[in-house]
Amino acid sequence: MHTPPSVMITGANRGLGLEWARQYAETGRRVFASCRRPEEADDLKALADGHPRVSLHRLDVTDSEQLRTLQLDLEDARIDVLLNNAGVYLDKFMGDVGGIDYDVWLRTFAVNTLGAVRVSEAFIGQVARSEKKLVVAISSHMGSIAEIAVPGNYAYRSSKAALNAAMKGLSHALSSRGIGVLLLHPGWVKTRMGGPDSPLSPEQSVRGMRALVDNFEPSLNGRFFRYNGSEIPW
Repeated sequence: MHTPPSVMITGANRGLGLEWARQYAETGRRVFASCRRPEEADDLKALADGHPRVSLHRLDVTDSEQLRTLQLDLEDARIDVLLNNAGVYLDKFMGDVGGIDYDVWLRTFAVNTLGAVRVSEAFIGQVARSEKKLVVAISSHMGSIAEIAVPGNYAYRSSKAALNAAMKGLSHALSSRGIGVLLLHPGWVKTRMGGPDSPLSPEQSVRGMRALVDNFEPSLNGRFFRYNGSEIPW
C-alpha cells in the first residue's frame, strides 16, 4: 500500500502554520500538526475532522519533555518535509536601548532559534527515512543583516539571523544523509504577527512557499528565499 508523503508542522494552530496544514491536507498528504495547546486549536481541530490524514500533537518547541514524547509517538513515522514554523515576535514587550528586557530577548531566542534546531535534531531520523528528506525553516528577511536599515526589533532580527546561521550549518551537516535544508521568508502576511495592513494573505504566501518546497533540488540546499522565489542576501 502506497504511503502518502508526510509533513510535520510546528505552530500549526493559526496563521501560516494553519494554512500550511490546510493546503497540505487538501493535497492528501499525511500531516502531523503540532502546537502548544491542541485542545484550544478549534480551527485546526475542524481541519482534522474533515481530513483523516491530519493528526494533532502537543508540542512546545522549548519543552524538551514534550519534544521527547512526540519523538517517541512518531518513532516509526516518515517525515518528508519537517516544517519549522513556530515563532514569536516579542519586541513590543522588550523595551528600547537603555531599557532592554533581556528575559524577553532570551525567550525569543528559545523559540525562534533553539526551538527550530531542537525539533530538527529530534526528527532527523524520521526525515532521513522519507523520500523527500527536507527540513524547512520559516525565517524572515529581518534576519538578513544586509537588509537591516533601521534601528529596533533587536530580539526578532537577531533570533532569525541566528536561525539562518544554524540552519546553514545544518545544511552541511545533513547533506551526507541526503537531507536538504531550505530557509524561507513568507513575506508580510495578514496574521496575528503581521497585522491587518499586510498585503499578503496566508493562502498566497504559503502557495508561493509550497512551490519552493515542491521544487527543491540539491543546488538550493542551505539557501534563503522569499515566498516569491527571489533569493535573500545574508
